[in-house]
Parts: sequence; structure tokens; C-alpha cells
Amino acid sequence: MARPKILIQFDTDAHASVFDAVVAIDAGVDQLLQYSGVTPETVRDLVHGAMFTRGPQDLHQTALFIGGSNVAAGEALLRKVTECFFGPMRVSVLLDANGANTTAAAAVLAAGRHAVLSEATVLVLAATGPVGQRAVRLLAREGATVRVASRRRDRAEAACHAVAQAVPAARLSAWETTSPETTAAAAAGVQVVIAAGTAGVELLPADVRRRCPNLRVAIDLNAVPPAGIAGIQATDKAAERDGVIGYGALGVGGTKMKIHKAAIARLFERNDQVLDAEQVYALGQAIL
Repeated sequence: MARPKILIQFDTDAHASVFDAVVAIDAGVDQLLQYSGVTPETVRDLVHGAMFTRGPQDLHQTALFIGGSNVAAGEALLRKVTECFFGPMRVSVLLDANGANTTAAAAVLAAGRHAVLSEATVLVLAATGPVGQRAVRLLAREGATVRVASRRRDRAEAACHAVAQAVPAARLSAWETTSPETTAAAAAGVQVVIAAGTAGVELLPADVRRRCPNLRVAIDLNAVPPAGIAGIQATDKAAERDGVIGYGALGVGGTKMKIHKAAIARLFERNDQVLDAEQVYALGQAIL
């Protein structure tokens, strides 16, 4: 008799995400166990509970999901979780705190439908945030020339350094975007723009966008007005806007949800998987 598929949700927030719980159930999980306020200091015994209650032959039927709104806290939790594993005593784990991995993967996949990324120059606005950093990382692995933009140049430079550590061949440059003029300079000559800023902040004004004759794809991951990229609607999905193919947050969201559910399902195929940005992206490539 097959063991039920148990997903154990580790959330760093005070309340475990309802969104992540619903997606897990829709992805076919039989039992969902939720823990909130989980920290690296408290996670070991929870992981051991997952590892030691089933024999090695059944551990693929238990998996972990790391969520929460703080992506840095989720990353720290992932490091501690994987340190608990040894030999065959391990379970598969997915990191998608704040939806950063699945959203970044969906955005880069959308860009890749309309541009050869290895030949493209891509501007990532608000690139130092959790989604932006992952988008930069995935684009760099695809061979794109990536302009890493932030309101603070030192933060953009730090993001470039972090990605270069993970992707030594990355072609990256740091850009400060504190005014329409500096944003126009960063956007000059690019074929793709991905805006990964916080809700309700316009990052690429209409007049700046009109000064980008080479722009072919504009992806805005902000669903709250005003748009992060002027003229892009949240529901846009490969919609042509003044000669530019546009995606809004909801237009990307359908792909993000497909990837999220597929990643949950993938956890139960083996007990030795660690799904971070690159693995989530590769899964998205396989299913789309």
C-alpha cells in the first residue's frame, strides 16, 4: 500500500502562508503539515521528524517546502535543513519564499519566448530584490548580457558580485536608476526589460520607454497600480504595446502557478532533490 504524500511547510513568518497551502493541496499533496515562525535554530528537530519516521524506501513520500515573506530567512533555513541530511536519510526540499524562485523562473521563460537570451542585453530593474536577483542569476546562466539596476549603485554592485560568484562567466554591469535620465541610460540599447520592483512603484516611465527603440520585450512583475513599466497592464500576456511585447504580473502568474505545482509534484519523485532557482527554472523549461 502506497504511503500518503506528506508535505511539511516551514514558514518563517508568524502565520504559515495560506496561498502556499492551497497550491500544495491543488498539486496533489495528501497531507499538509504547517509550521510557522521556523528559524535555523529550531528547524533541526522538525527535519529529523521528517527523516526518521519512514524507512529509506519510503522517504520520497515525505517532502519539505520552505516559504515565508523573507527570502533571506528562507535561504538561511534551506542551508540549515540540508545540513541535517546524511547518507540516504534525507527528503526533498523546495525553496520558494515569497514566490521568488517560481516568479523569476516564469519571467525569464517569458522573455526567452521572444528573444534569444544568449544574444540579448537585458535590463533588470529593482534587481537587488529577491525576485530581481534570481532573474539576474537565471539570465546570466542563459548567457544574456545583464544590466543590474537599483536606486543605489552599491547595492547593484553587490548583486553583481553575488551572481558572479555563482555564475563565473556572467556578463553583468551595475547601474544606478535614481532619475529618468539614469534610467534612460540604463535602458539604452536593451532588447528586454524585467521590472521586479515593489508594488505600486513606477520604474520605467512612458517617456523613457519611448526612448528605447531596440526594446522588444517588457515584463512587469508588479500587479498594483501604478505599473512598474508604464503602459503594461497586469493582465498582459504577450500583448503588443507600441511595438513591444508586454507581460504583466497576472500574465506571468499563470506560468508561475504551473511551475509551483509542478515543483511540488516533483518533490515526491525522489528523496534527494533540493529545488532552488536553477532547478525550478529547469522544471519550467521542461513543462512549458
